[in-house]
Amino acid sequence: MKIAIDGPAGAGKSSAAREVAKRLGYKYLDTGAMYRAITVQALEEKIDLQDENALVELTRRCELELKGDAQKGNLILLNGRDITTTIRLPIVNKHVSIVAAAPGVRKELVNLQRRTALKSGNIVMEGRDIGSNVLVDAEFKFYLSATVDARAKRRWLEMREQGIEVPLDELRDDISMRDHLDQKREDSPLCVAPDACVIDTTPYSLAEVVNKILAVVSTTD
Repeated sequence: MKIAIDGPAGAGKSSAAREVAKRLGYKYLDTGAMYRAITVQALEEKIDLQDENALVELTRRCELELKGDAQKGNLILLNGRDITTTIRLPIVNKHVSIVAAAPGVRKELVNLQRRTALKSGNIVMEGRDIGSNVLVDAEFKFYLSATVDARAKRRWLEMREQGIEVPLDELRDDISMRDHLDQKREDSPLCVAPDACVIDTTPYSLAEVVNKILAVVSTTD
């Protein structure tokens, strides 16, 4: 069984996907963390983010490993180094959409994501193009959305809990820019899969969103 959960930054898809996986006893994969990991390495090596060939070469030589489960979330290891916290830094937020727009990088990571799903059996996978591209045959597809203000506030609270202080207005601008880049990229842009169930999470708590997803899964089943 494969469950795909897509949506823009801050819509609550990571928290919802992780909780759904935990409730169902499924594997959980945050595909966005993969693009963030490559972004971290590219920034550290001062690679030109507009140089697709350099980014693809970097992606191929990176040893990327996601460990953990739905209980604690994914532990992100890059070349054996734990970068779980690093991938959430503001500088990564600003640049990850540029890296993710590179078709060659997407090809490499989508292949990895599909292999992971094949090996995992039951899995909840979340990202930007899971239902529309990565797992087009997923039994269940969901697209979570929310207003920009709501998403910025959620991200702001998450970062404060991690000890990262960023002005709310800056986060709102970053999220708006990421929306534009993700929706306008040529390769697998952020979009709603035709057969996806759309949930506007703006007025709902995490528990309510999770219950809505599980209601669809159990009813259909």
